[in-house]
Amino acid sequence: MNHEAVDSTLSAMKENARLNHVPIMEDEGMAQLLQLLEQQKPVRILEIGSAIGYSAMRMAIGLPEAVIDTVERDEKRYEDAVQFIRQAGMEDRIRIFHADALEFDTESLSGSYDAIFIDAAKGQYERFFEKYEKLIDSGGTIYCDNMHLNGSIEIPIEQVPKRNRTMVRNLRKFRANMLEHPAYHTVLHDTGDGLMVCTKK
Repeated sequence: MNHEAVDSTLSAMKENARLNHVPIMEDEGMAQLLQLLEQQKPVRILEIGSAIGYSAMRMAIGLPEAVIDTVERDEKRYEDAVQFIRQAGMEDRIRIFHADALEFDTESLSGSYDAIFIDAAKGQYERFFEKYEKLIDSGGTIYCDNMHLNGSIEIPIEQVPKRNRTMVRNLRKFRANMLEHPAYHTVLHDTGDGLMVCTKK
């Protein structure tokens, strides 16, 4: 790994995210995710929601043995991610697909995964889970970011802007369902914007 190329690429990604209002994971939440992944030691990771490839890059750096497949539907963000992955020399570790994850043909993916990271449309988390959890083996883990949704999950629904209420209701329902899911052991971490960790029994 060319550390100089990787470091300069990460800096460029952060600047791109700032200038273009691309949501990338907060430093605190990213550190928590990487710590949990380092404990789990997954070899194959699937990410739903690449954005510009920042989280995939951080996972690839933190887990030198891992390969990552990641899916992004926004064309501009996908193109930026491809460019950043190439710039960092990570093409052999990160494979990115330009597709809507809810419509994506999972046959394009090869086999099962040790970990799945969901960080895409917040109101669709349950649908993402239902579509992709079959790709996780027993003992594998699904990580879900933004489970506090900047505090919107904890406040009365009447205080949530009307345009966000369906998303908030959907995320609340998904969170509650996972905490009671008989096939998963689920822990909710308050770090960053809330990271939910669901391990398949």
